[in-house]
Amino acid sequence: MFRNFIHQHAGIDLSPAKKVMVGGRLQKRVNHYQLASYEQYYHMATHPDNDQELQLLVDILTTNETYFFREPKHFTYFEKEILGKWKTGHFKVWSAASSSGEEAYSLAMLLAEKSGTKTWDILATDLNRDVLTKASRGIYGMNRVELLDPYLMNKYCLKGVRSQQGLFCIADKLKQKVSFHRLNLTLSLPRKIAMFDVIFLRNVLIYFNNETKKKVVEQLISKLKPGGYFFISHSETLSRVTDKLVMVKPSIYRKK
Repeated sequence: MFRNFIHQHAGIDLSPAKKVMVGGRLQKRVNHYQLASYEQYYHMATHPDNDQELQLLVDILTTNETYFFREPKHFTYFEKEILGKWKTGHFKVWSAASSSGEEAYSLAMLLAEKSGTKTWDILATDLNRDVLTKASRGIYGMNRVELLDPYLMNKYCLKGVRSQQGLFCIADKLKQKVSFHRLNLTLSLPRKIAMFDVIFLRNVLIYFNNETKKKVVEQLISKLKPGGYFFISHSETLSRVTDKLVMVKPSIYRKK
């Protein structure tokens, strides 16, 4: 029932192998309401009058761990090959499955370093309400920074002291350049979404069947400028998904 729910609601094909993980996460809600079974919780959470618990259920089933500069070859290419050739114009990046914000802020650090007097901004979207709240706050544990250059850390982050020891905060000058919004990529995109120079859609296609992949990718490509770049995870593929992109490197594509 939970697998069917998240597929219908978010297009996610939840593998049977995730049963133990999902059970562990849902057990807290079952215990919270002192229910006798997962089935009772399912019916309660999906009741039409229980929107808040329904959103919480979505959050529980879509939480993903990430960290700064994950899959570093992407950021090297973004910095050297894309930003290195950026001459003029306002530069727009979309972190389409932003999770708790580490990807968006990693991109923001590189843009801040390379932009000079040129202007830029980042749109970061996710389905999960909780991770978006965390992303907007921009507060993280030091365990997320293994791949973060100490120079960038010192320039764009503030380390916590005393009661905040072990945490750090993204500097306001960077947070102001990133806007976080809730968005279900399997639904029609809002008309107000602009055109982008670069779109990152990493570590989300693995959860979709091929039909949903095609729908999501085609929608996002419609918001990518001709010649713009499209990034997916190294563990993912766009084989038989779209003919509007050309691969320039594994997991890095360019719009025709």
